[in-house]
Amino acid sequence: MKGLKSCCAWALNSDIERQYHDNEWGVSHKNDNYLFEFLTLEGAQAGLNWYTILKKRASYRDAFEGYDIDKLAAYNEQEIELRITAIIAHYDVVRHRGKLRSVFTNARAAKVLQIQYGSLATPLWQFVNNEPQINHWQSNDQVPVTTATSLALSQFLKQHGFKFIGNITCYAFMQAVGMVNDHTINCHCYHRIANGIIK
Repeated sequence: MKGLKSCCAWALNSDIERQYHDNEWGVSHKNDNYLFEFLTLEGAQAGLNWYTILKKRASYRDAFEGYDIDKLAAYNEQEIELRITAIIAHYDVVRHRGKLRSVFTNARAAKVLQIQYGSLATPLWQFVNNEPQINHWQSNDQVPVTTATSLALSQFLKQHGFKFIGNITCYAFMQAVGMVNDHTINCHCYHRIANGIIK
């Protein structure tokens, strides 16, 4: 990877991680389906590495209706069991029945929040006062894995019925969808994202 611009050290391990880092990680997103995708992917990552999940990302999208919250929330218990069995048999996903079931459980919980708040984005982004938190880390070893805010978000989501949504998962989610900018200050993405420049 010689000749590439400086970037966060974790993104140097593979091309797929670099592409994700350069184009998505830390960019603010408030689209409900996108947010739900990353709640799902970060939950799937628990105990695994992000590279593994990125490789399976397209398959997850296909397996879970393009993260259409309405469709996923409408499955009944019998349909969920049948769908999980089909997903395990035919899709390249983490074959953990609890994690797979949680996608349907979380869709139902997300639907309730949409009804209550008008969107899924509204209650999630309220934890950063609807504005990205811009951090100023010199190196990756300074970047936290949890914060008081991620703990509060995790507790909120658990109270509203979400599963596989612990403190570490919530902070990774916040980083992914741009609720915080955790690019190190030497990273070529840092100022672009801090200044709200998407590309």
